Amino acid sequence: MTARLNLNADLGESFGAWTMGSDAELLALIDSANIACGFHAGDPLVMRRTLQLARAAGTGVGAHVAFPDLQGFGRRPMTLPPAELEAIILYQLAALDGMARVEGIRLRHVKPHGALSNMACADAALARTVAQAVKTYDPTLILLAPARSELYTAGAAAGLAVVAEIFADRAYLDDGNLVPRSRPDAMIHGAAASLAHVLAMLEAGALVSVGGKRLPTPIGSICVHGDGPDAVATARHLHDELGRRGYVLAPL
Repeated sequence: MTARLNLNADLGESFGAWTMGSDAELLALIDSANIACGFHAGDPLVMRRTLQLARAAGTGVGAHVAFPDLQGFGRRPMTLPPAELEAIILYQLAALDGMARVEGIRLRHVKPHGALSNMACADAALARTVAQAVKTYDPTLILLAPARSELYTAGAAAGLAVVAEIFADRAYLDDGNLVPRSRPDAMIHGAAASLAHVLAMLEAGALVSVGGKRLPTPIGSICVHGDGPDAVATARHLHDELGRRGYVLAPL
């Protein structure tokens, strides 16, 4: 049986006069786009244009929900009451879903961004709040969650379809969490190194940490961060080399 994988990237992260990433190029290489909803990046015009580009490319789309933190690009931890966080997530889902409907596109998945994702990966209560918000909005949405995380567990417990994600360009700690960006070894640099990192995890059926630990996990999707300087080259290399190795790349 041929292994099926999904290649995703975080897009729509420009804002006003500020441009980030190479969305059009990435959309030709990936299967699913996680589109910023205006809280960590993106604005209404960027959201709509990104959806139009995704439709033209035939790429599946999902909501990249975040803490309300434009200044910090959604990477600063926040502590919010569960009801407020749920409302913030619902607001973002409704905004992108409304734009998608105007463009004749169906929203397929949800992927938390930055600090919201990192915190929900480690905090079971926060993960349950995120999963409940997604379920409340639309229980048919797929939750794209980091492998071996509390977020993955909470999504499954809530009855959502959950896909386990690994990162092509991020390193892992021995406990399965991402190496903090404050450390020099947090990022995997370059297309060749990212491919080697991904293949090691696919072949092991596990997260492979900087300490050499192997943490078994299903793997359904691979993320390339769209804001990195190597994003397009890395996505192209993964797309080509995974296909050459017999993997079928497809939308969620």
